[in-house]
Amino acid sequence: MGKNKYGKGYKGGSTSSGGGKGKKGGAPIKKGKIRASHILVDKYSKAQQIYEDIQAGESFEKLAKAHSTCPSRKRGGDLGKFTKSDMVSEFWNACASLQLGEISKPVKSQFGYHVIKRTA
Repeated sequence: MGKNKYGKGYKGGSTSSGGGKGKKGGAPIKKGKIRASHILVDKYSKAQQIYEDIQAGESFEKLAKAHSTCPSRKRGGDLGKFTKSDMVSEFWNACASLQLGEISKPVKSQFGYHVIKRTA
């Protein structure tokens, strides 16, 4: 995967991103990489509605294609694998705290509001 505008070149916090479990008991981080999908929108209220729609059974991938402002929308929000240094700290920390298949509540970053799905 090439560069993306959601953090390439931005450094997260000061902790190491080595193997082992992520913060707050998330799924293990293998070889310092996480795979996730996200839906990026500009308003919290829209992100919250999308989160609620997913909880009610709507398809994450369909909602990403319909609502996300990220180019990853074409892939159902899939960002591929990335390391801590590839993403802003808010995004990385949220991903690291998720179990596989788990969906986050809206997460704010400098790019907007993300609803994140941990996929690996």
